[in-house]
Amino acid sequence: MIAFDRPLDATRQPPERNVLGGVLVACSRDPLTGFFRDGCCRTGEGDVGVHTVCAVMTADFLAFTVKAGNDLVTPHPQWGFPGLVAGDRWCLCAARWLEASEAGRAPPVVLEATHEKTLSIVPLDLLKRHAAHPA
Repeated sequence: MIAFDRPLDATRQPPERNVLGGVLVACSRDPLTGFFRDGCCRTGEGDVGVHTVCAVMTADFLAFTVKAGNDLVTPHPQWGFPGLVAGDRWCLCAARWLEASEAGRAPPVVLEATHEKTLSIVPLDLLKRHAAHPA
């Protein structure tokens, strides 16, 4: 029997959603990515960069982002950052991904692992055109 008079569990949050409206799936655990370093492109307070786009790194994008001032290639072991190589998945800032797209250098996007918050910065049709695989 269901007890309807019990208070809701305030600690349980609804699942976070991806840009397709489904449940957000993990982007990468090796290397461990995400603003919260939990493998998911979740966002929250303090994430001013909106690290919500799950992208598959390409050599072209990595060169682009280094020139733009965000070196994702050089390892920083003191921060637990191994440095990225082509083929790695990583949660990118939505605005940086959009900037790369406008320059013709955007990496492919894993739509199921890209947080719905991305849609406040990047249109869904643009993300779909860069999908890593058909959704």
